[in-house]
Amino acid sequence: MIHRYLGETIQRLSRGFPVVTITGPRQSGKTTLSRASFPDKPYVSLEEPDTRSYALDDPRGFLRQFPEGAILDEAQRAPELFSYLQSHVDLDGRMGLFVLTGSQQFGLRAGITQSLAGRVGLVTLLPFSFGELSDAGKSLDTMEETLFTGSFPPLFDRPVTPGDWYPRYIATYLERDLHQLIQVRDLNTFQTFLRMCAARVGQVLNLSSLAADCGITHNTARAWISVLEASYILFMLRPHHRNFNKRLIKAPKLYFYDTGIVASLMGIEDERYLAVHSMRGQIFENWIVAELLKGRMNRGLPSNLFFWRDRAGLEVDVIAEHGESLQPMEIKSGATIAADFFTGLQRWCDLSGGCAGDPPILFYGGEGDSLRHQVAVRSWRSVGDIAARV
Repeated sequence: MIHRYLGETIQRLSRGFPVVTITGPRQSGKTTLSRASFPDKPYVSLEEPDTRSYALDDPRGFLRQFPEGAILDEAQRAPELFSYLQSHVDLDGRMGLFVLTGSQQFGLRAGITQSLAGRVGLVTLLPFSFGELSDAGKSLDTMEETLFTGSFPPLFDRPVTPGDWYPRYIATYLERDLHQLIQVRDLNTFQTFLRMCAARVGQVLNLSSLAADCGITHNTARAWISVLEASYILFMLRPHHRNFNKRLIKAPKLYFYDTGIVASLMGIEDERYLAVHSMRGQIFENWIVAELLKGRMNRGLPSNLFFWRDRAGLEVDVIAEHGESLQPMEIKSGATIAADFFTGLQRWCDLSGGCAGDPPILFYGGEGDSLRHQVAVRSWRSVGDIAARV
């Protein structure tokens, strides 16, 4: 089993909360991690109809089966159980008694807010980080192969190719999770919507344009974006609020949690095509941002990542905020460092009045690290080290 960084966070939270909840996309390794972290706890899947029926029909009797606690997988399938779980853990008083997992934010977060507030240590497990794969000797040889393959665990522990796995993963999501959250009458339209979202990674989200391209209403596009966020397919990077010149973009930028999904939705069938693909730069940017976000989530921390862009088009891809200290980061997929790679960072530093705490970072698609123009130039292979402390 590849060591998951989130394991240390889960153990820490289990000492201070009676319930630990692990959310994240399907197939990200939640069940494997929870069972490895708590090998003595019985495991129960609430996806199984008879087990779920028992939990809903006789919640007190169901919980009495587990005097030492248990792992309750896909807990959002039985949200009514949460109120009884509250009473159960309050009476018991021990920490780390139950572990809940779930792949949809809506059901889990609603249950936690209503019944388990203050009793739950909530964390998110995303697919493997580059650091985790590197530590295990499983990282891939080239940037193109890394972007194309993505980082879902099945691709690293089964003899299956990205071309075989991702289309079926996406289809399963459409057939299963989507119908649990909203009613979509035309799956073909939703598939088009997914592809249009993939084509917009790294771009400022324009819901009206997206809706028009898919032939749906603005409100439908907003609802479908919310569903994709709740199911950990995509996320939004918000613009930084600090206003240096009074003319900032206010809409978020769109990214996917995994670039393998993006490549599949874009019809990219081989990593070699990424070398010359028109979306190479956007997919590379998506990968870096997602890796930085994993670094935060694996430590149980909320996102501190933003982007900065004014209406004149001046942009910094990522701003990492640490209180009053801001660290700008630029992302370029080119393997050769060009002078214009530094333009956005230098302009931002001029406008900010020197509020950057750590040196600005430039990620690029080549090999070797250096310091140029007071900017820390970092190879794409360095993202794991930087994500661990961002």
